[in-house]
Amino acid sequence: MMRDEQRNVASLLRTVTLVLIIGAAVSSRLFAVVRYESIIHEFDPWFNFRATKVLTEDGYYRFWNWFDPSAWYPLGRAAGGTVYPGLMITTGTLYNILHFFNIPVNIRDVCVMLAPLFSGFTVIAAYLFTKTMKDECAALLAAIFIGIAPGYISRSVAGSYDNEAIAIFLLLFTFYLWIRAIKDGSVAYGVLTALFYFYMVAAWGGYVFITNMIPLHVFVLLLMGRYSGKIYVAYSTFYAIGVLASMQIPFVGFQPLRTSEHMAALGVFGLLQLIALVELCRRYVNSSEFRKVMTTFVICVALLSFVALVGLTYAGFVAPWTGRFYSLWDTGYAKKHIPIIASVSEHQPPTWTAYFTDLHFLILLFPVGIFYLFRELRDEHVFVVIYAVAGSYFSGVMVRLMLTLTPCVCVSAAIALSTILDTYLGPSDTFSDTPNDTPNDTPVQKRKAKPTLERPRPRIAGLDIRVFVVGSIMLMLQLFVLHCTYITSFTYSSPSVVLASQRSDGSQLIIDDFREAYYWLHENTAEDAKVMSWWDYGYQIAGFANRTTLVDNNTWNNTHIATVGRAMSTTEEKAYPILRKHDVDYILVVFGGLIGYSGDDINKFLWMIRISEGIWPEEINESKFFTPRGEYRIDDGATETMRESLMYKMSYYRFNEVFQGGTSMDRARGTAGPSRSPTLDTIEEVYTSENWLVRIYRVKKEDALGRTHKDANAFEHGRRRKKPAFSTHGSAVVN
Repeated sequence: MMRDEQRNVASLLRTVTLVLIIGAAVSSRLFAVVRYESIIHEFDPWFNFRATKVLTEDGYYRFWNWFDPSAWYPLGRAAGGTVYPGLMITTGTLYNILHFFNIPVNIRDVCVMLAPLFSGFTVIAAYLFTKTMKDECAALLAAIFIGIAPGYISRSVAGSYDNEAIAIFLLLFTFYLWIRAIKDGSVAYGVLTALFYFYMVAAWGGYVFITNMIPLHVFVLLLMGRYSGKIYVAYSTFYAIGVLASMQIPFVGFQPLRTSEHMAALGVFGLLQLIALVELCRRYVNSSEFRKVMTTFVICVALLSFVALVGLTYAGFVAPWTGRFYSLWDTGYAKKHIPIIASVSEHQPPTWTAYFTDLHFLILLFPVGIFYLFRELRDEHVFVVIYAVAGSYFSGVMVRLMLTLTPCVCVSAAIALSTILDTYLGPSDTFSDTPNDTPNDTPVQKRKAKPTLERPRPRIAGLDIRVFVVGSIMLMLQLFVLHCTYITSFTYSSPSVVLASQRSDGSQLIIDDFREAYYWLHENTAEDAKVMSWWDYGYQIAGFANRTTLVDNNTWNNTHIATVGRAMSTTEEKAYPILRKHDVDYILVVFGGLIGYSGDDINKFLWMIRISEGIWPEEINESKFFTPRGEYRIDDGATETMRESLMYKMSYYRFNEVFQGGTSMDRARGTAGPSRSPTLDTIEEVYTSENWLVRIYRVKKEDALGRTHKDANAFEHGRRRKKPAFSTHGSAVVN
């Protein structure tokens, strides 16, 4: 009776602790709402928000068949069939449930709060996953770590309405279900794993990580000689149902059967069937010669299958590896062949400080936890070790993939810390020489089984050592909490459309130029106006201003993006025919020279040049934008090609007026600007935000210019006569 009461009290305490951890995880993600307001962050979430509004206002059928003519003008986009719909359907379902119970919540607020809500689910998933690896104490530690670790918070703060908001929960919970499936050999858990895998496929393109992690786990277990009926049942159930379910997503379709990224899963499925056949035959034929024949048969079939895969790939039936995949193995591949991928900051390799920022002292406990798992190395431990190796490598290639490494680090660190605390704080150790075998253990597991605990033995350290160790751990945990709070508050809780600065007196200054500019577009332009900008701002223009854009963050058409880069990189005379051909009415540029905003278009300009050079190398040449000494300059020492480019002119037009006609100062690049402002003929300024962060220009019509394309030569001759004389005495260099 006493033991039952103790277990009940312990269970209640764990439940209360877990609820408090969930509360801490959710509340730590609300800094953005408290400091600013309920607003969608970043760029991609604005398309997700628009799509969710279509789903909730027009219904699921309209969403599936939604064609967006305002995107990628004049091409348009079949948006309903080119997205992962899991995020929108989750939000729409939650919104409908709340309204069914007469809770009048706004769809925007549901979108804003979805990521914090799912962070609570992720805490539960981490608890369950770690519990299968060790015990409840380690599980609670893992729940705490994943709840406040900046590596996960970076994509799950309030307002971060992106696919990862729900995907990390699905990733971790799918892995938990898989571990339960192979531990129990349960068809039910295999089916649940497949269903949550289907949910993951619908939510995020990172589902390919699961598609390859689970087969790799099975393959390694086979190489270790740990084949069992449980593994066969679990994987066969997962693969068969998971593939059929994932093919129901329109954006995925037949990819599980026709792309190289999915062939490993298919190959392991086939190999597992062959091994199961061999094991079945061994039950009835006990001849050593027959075993050799069967082993040779399996090897031959595997080799023939590989040759067939290579042949199908060359024949075009199986799609080869994508450029994004190659960029994970060759860090220079994207810059050479797909510069649009390399141009995204989150696709760059991380620095060592990024690991400390996102994981703090967990990165030190991470290898310790893997070491402890190696000591026992059960089937589920093998999975975490593989996850650790794969996650560590991919996070080192692309900073964005720190997100997939974080759950593994939290689990491993929790196991390490729990083991250390057990060693120094636990009751006196006891042991027995009788092995604790179970009927379902494999021979390898039986050899590795630990003795049951019966006889007491003394602790390994005295009271002073235990106090020192526990005190040090408590200090590190306190520092971890402070670090996570600071990084979450000041680094990951600032929306990209609202900037915050600090006045000299310490008060906060809100810079709202982006929303003011988008609102100006919405109120002062025709509903069918076409706006050209770099692709980064396409989703926000469509979401805020509801205007047609040429390119956006979907980046599916490299040539169309290169066309925009070409117009920005060439002279005003050459850009004008491109603008008129694409019916451009307005051009939006972001310029941070006045307030020191480093993420502006001048700093992104080289990527525009590189992308357009890949399509028109005879017209665009990156080297012409650098001085003979290899310097990228924006002052009077800039090259003529740089000074004559449309992007340069739009950025620095009238910039000297801010400095009363004197030498301008570009604070974003820490150098002097041009001594004389450029002039414009084919476009005219119609809006510049308060802090000069967003500038909008209107493209003049041909009748307004008094010229046609037929007079291009005469127009160019007149333009050259008006060209200002630039001095070349500037010496500042932009690194």
